[in-house]
Order: sequence, then structure tokens, then C-alpha cells
Amino acid sequence: MTFRTLKKWLSSAVTTLLFIILIFMVFVVISSKISGGEPSIFGYQFKTVLSGSMEPTFQTGSIIAVKSVKNASKLKKGDVITYKIDKTTTVTHRIYEVKGADSQTKYITKGDNNDSHDSEPVLPGNVEAVYTGFTVPFIGYFMHYAQSQEGTALLIVLPGILLIIYSVITIWKAFKEIDGRKKKEEASSTDA
Repeated sequence: MTFRTLKKWLSSAVTTLLFIILIFMVFVVISSKISGGEPSIFGYQFKTVLSGSMEPTFQTGSIIAVKSVKNASKLKKGDVITYKIDKTTTVTHRIYEVKGADSQTKYITKGDNNDSHDSEPVLPGNVEAVYTGFTVPFIGYFMHYAQSQEGTALLIVLPGILLIIYSVITIWKAFKEIDGRKKKEEASSTDA
């Protein structure tokens, strides 16, 4: 592989990578804005872990995938659930104990890293989703930032600016190379 071939391959790889990052950022931001929270893909919602209450199951700053639950009264001890504690706050904890059955079911939940169970039982109607077992460490910090106004602007604009700068540099180098060839041709034609 010659240097020129390697250079072209690297140039294409960088352009493709910047374009993929731009598309991914646009998807994350738009998906977050449409859902009013975390992005969703194929029925899975991605939640950001903002506390250490479930360590070591998942670390603070991770993202976890949860799937909506259709019949929340059929959950069992050991399931990790995401539930609402008020209009704006959700929590993801493990079911520590199931009390009652069917329409009378209540879940006693506990964070894996907490010493005691949560003070309020969770009603099936407050359960939004069940943890799927999929976790990606540290990306949650990025996702949480992407949901802020500054993050939204930065994550859409920055990859676009980088792609434009890279394109300008590539075009400038191409013009410089063409100009160099012309000068060589002129020099060789005057020598002849």
C-alpha cells in the first residue's frame, strides 16, 4: 500500500466517521426531544443512571436499556423495574418483595447498593419498564448532557462544523495539488 493510497483511505475513513457521528448526534438529540426524555430505539428506552443506588449492577453515568411493561402486576422478586415516584422523576430499583396479588399487588423495591428498602411501595400502575440487562458504562453522562439546551446545540453543531472544516481542508489541499501540477507542467513545457 502506497502512502498516497493510505492517505486517501484515511481521508475517506475520517469523513465517514465524522458523518456517522453527525447522524448519531442528530438522532440522539431529536429522539430525546420527541420522547421528552431519553431516546428510544425499537421499543427499548435508554435511561441514564444518575445515582449509585444500583451499583454494582450498573454504575453511575451508565445508560441502561429498559422495555415497556404491558402487565405490571405479573412482575416478580428480583426484577429490576423503572417506575415513577412523581410526575417528573423515575427510579430504577430491584423488586425486593412482592405483596398481594393481581389488582392488590404492591412492590417493595430496593437499590442494590442501599442498606434498606424504599419507604413507599410501588403500585403496578406506576411501573413504566423492566431492565433488559443491557448496560453501557459512562455514556449516560453524554446522554444527560445531550438533553440540555447547551448539549443539544453543541452536539448538533460541533460535528457539522468539524465536517465543514475537514471538507475545506481537503478542498484546499486538492487545489494546492492541482496548482503544483500546473507549475510542474509549465516548468517542463518551458524547458522543452
